[in-house]
Amino acid sequence: MAENLRIVVAQTNPTVGAISDNLDALISQVALAVSEHGADLVLFPELSFTGYCPEDLLLNPDFADQVGAAEQALRQRLPAGVGVLYGVPEYHSAGLYNVACLVADGRELARYRKACLPNYGVFDESRWFLAGDGACVVDFRGHRLGLTVCEDLWVPGPASACAEAGAELILSLSASPYARDKASERQSVFRRRTREAGLPLLVCNLLGGQDELVFDGASVGMNADGGLAMQAPEWESGLFPVDLDQGRLASPVKIDPLPTDASQYRGAVLATRDYLRKNGAPGALIGLSGGIDSALTLAIAVDAIGADKVSAVMMGSQYTRELSYRLARAQAEALGVRYLEIGIDEPVAAVEQDLARALAEPVQGVAAENLQARLRGVNLMALSNQLGAMVLATGNKSELAVGYATLYGDMVGAYAPIRDLTKSRVYALARWRNQQGEVIPPEVIERAPSAELRADQYDSDSLPDYAVLDAIIEGFVEEDRRAEELVAEGHEAALVHRVLALIQRNEYKRRQGAPGPRLSARAFGRDRRYPITSGFRFRG
Repeated sequence: MAENLRIVVAQTNPTVGAISDNLDALISQVALAVSEHGADLVLFPELSFTGYCPEDLLLNPDFADQVGAAEQALRQRLPAGVGVLYGVPEYHSAGLYNVACLVADGRELARYRKACLPNYGVFDESRWFLAGDGACVVDFRGHRLGLTVCEDLWVPGPASACAEAGAELILSLSASPYARDKASERQSVFRRRTREAGLPLLVCNLLGGQDELVFDGASVGMNADGGLAMQAPEWESGLFPVDLDQGRLASPVKIDPLPTDASQYRGAVLATRDYLRKNGAPGALIGLSGGIDSALTLAIAVDAIGADKVSAVMMGSQYTRELSYRLARAQAEALGVRYLEIGIDEPVAAVEQDLARALAEPVQGVAAENLQARLRGVNLMALSNQLGAMVLATGNKSELAVGYATLYGDMVGAYAPIRDLTKSRVYALARWRNQQGEVIPPEVIERAPSAELRADQYDSDSLPDYAVLDAIIEGFVEEDRRAEELVAEGHEAALVHRVLALIQRNEYKRRQGAPGPRLSARAFGRDRRYPITSGFRFRG
């Protein structure tokens, strides 16, 4: 009988396109896995060489050359006596494949081409890759290992094919992006696969932020009976040893999935940190208003990169309440960030006068309100240039859904950490963060939300209660519920149709907004692609 096999799951955070850096990191992780955990085999995530997903970089010939050179270098640099299973694009005369490759002692032992290519939601793999055909089972140190890649385990078929080909363990390289409660969902899906195949499986999932996607790690090992053998933590890189002994997996690592609020907050933090770090930004800048959205964004930024790298600016007008100044100052002081105050009344008045002269009529209504937001955006971008800090937009999903945000104003920024959180979720995460240590003044959470662009203005003047609005947005956007279903659930018909019309009408704004991490079941952007110009109208 074959000896116990020590597999180390390397839950890593590569940078898309940084092939040389990713290779160096991979070699370092292998050395640590051997020295600290006695690894026989080290398992990496999907496309661990290139990061997921390189998109059309995959079509660039220089990119392809660098991938090939890195694969050659890997075989020369690996320590003897350890196997490494990694993910890489394979450039073949027939086309491009998404591959899991097993190497040891300078030799390639197996190469498996991903069979199931997701082409839904945030995925476009059929744009770049060809599908592989057939199971791959390889002998390694007396054990029969079935190789799969990510989507192969989310559908019936490939796992059973591994069993039929004589595998005793299924290994999977994965780049499964986060969505709300995703760690628990993975356990359910993989439990079905183990029972279908009658085999244990071990999945190494990617970690890190990549534009609109964020990967939570949460790698999983399960035995053939569906029992949990290993659960790696969410949002943490690390090396996690798993032993295969007499057909069963065992590991000391069994971390319970995080509650929703904690997981979403930590996901926003990691996504923000990686966006700033991987894009070389030395710091972050936030327009702080004394309201809940900018307060949560500021807390996320500080938790992501540290207070010494974060600046906040309060840009008050004649409509800004003294309470807003006080709360903004209090949060900036509590978090220890650089804080500035810049008044906008004089520049607003100057632009209004110029416009009034040209138009022969005063600037008023929405034009006057949005002018304030846009001049704040000018200040933020000027400060960004002066300080070298990246502006973080503070808009939430509810605002983006119905257009309650100003283009080139409060929507300016390079990244939007709370873009995929409804207003209700923003409040929930703010309360959760304060439970870990109060950094948001409670009055910010308790006060009625207001844009403060005119006298005595509140969000409730033009929007329904956020609990009602968000239920409609989540039902329609995230769950694909029809208008009549939302009405049948108790929502007022006129309100449902108004909200759906606003969602459709404001696609052009969302297209011009900053990217932000997908934290819900479905985000605006690559997860939900509606045309800007459309004569379609929702019925029901």
